[in-house]
Amino acid sequence: MPYEFKMTRLVEFAETDMAGIMHFANYFRYMEAVEHAFFRSLGLSVHETTAEGMNGFARIHASCDYLAPLRYQDEVEIHLLVVEKRSKSITYEAIFRKLNDSGESSAGGSNSGGSNSGGSNSGGEIARGRWTVVCVAKDRNDAQMKSVTFPADVDSKIEVAPHEMLGTKDD
Repeated sequence: MPYEFKMTRLVEFAETDMAGIMHFANYFRYMEAVEHAFFRSLGLSVHETTAEGMNGFARIHASCDYLAPLRYQDEVEIHLLVVEKRSKSITYEAIFRKLNDSGESSAGGSNSGGSNSGGSNSGGEIARGRWTVVCVAKDRNDAQMKSVTFPADVDSKIEVAPHEMLGTKDD
């Protein structure tokens, strides 16, 4: 569907503090990673150089609410939803769900899609992020960045998620 994308990640040791809890800034890295994967899944790129100059997406807002910690070796699903799309901007939401019990080691890769039972946060929402990007172009002549309307291929492939998918949190 052109309004959502899911990916899973395994929390690496380098992404945690000394207590083994994922550092807050890494949630933003995961949000950017899921956005890029979403674009790739549609045959698009978030950064292109054309004859006219460079095109990309500048962040103009980002926030994240944390409900429970992620720890070293936790497997997490990041569910991206397109919340709003205008002629020059997209607002996304990322819902983070822990897929394994705390202390349970995930063997192998992090591409599974199911959730394991047990644990109070297993399969439940542990964080929710929101960010807005603006389509920008850098002119070759004056090197200035300016907002521009989406290229036709981006505009035709991305939609806003249905209302019933937005703004709900797991209890």
